[in-house]
Amino acid sequence: MSFPLAGALLDGCVLAMLSRGDAYGYALTQNLQKAADVSESTLYPVLRRLQKECYLEIYDSPYAGRNRRYYKITAEGRQKLAHIQTEWVGFKRTIDMMLLEEGECGDG
Repeated sequence: MSFPLAGALLDGCVLAMLSRGDAYGYALTQNLQKAADVSESTLYPVLRRLQKECYLEIYDSPYAGRNRRYYKITAEGRQKLAHIQTEWVGFKRTIDMMLLEEGECGDG
């Protein structure tokens, strides 16, 4: 079963991956696809928005006679990632309680 990545969760995954090192779009897509169904057409608008919000910087580097566009997390991006990680811990705890822990089933 695969769960969709969207919104803040997708932002957090992208920022987390880039916190480990700069990457180009196709490589980011391939890595994200290991965990969720994310297409390049979904990812590139996210990258542009994160760059516009100053969470990412972009630069080009030559590769095999062409330029590759790389994405790099900024200090603001690291702060945003820290915030998303904090929010994730609380959200995950709540979902885990609903899905995994025994409790009242609500049938009286």
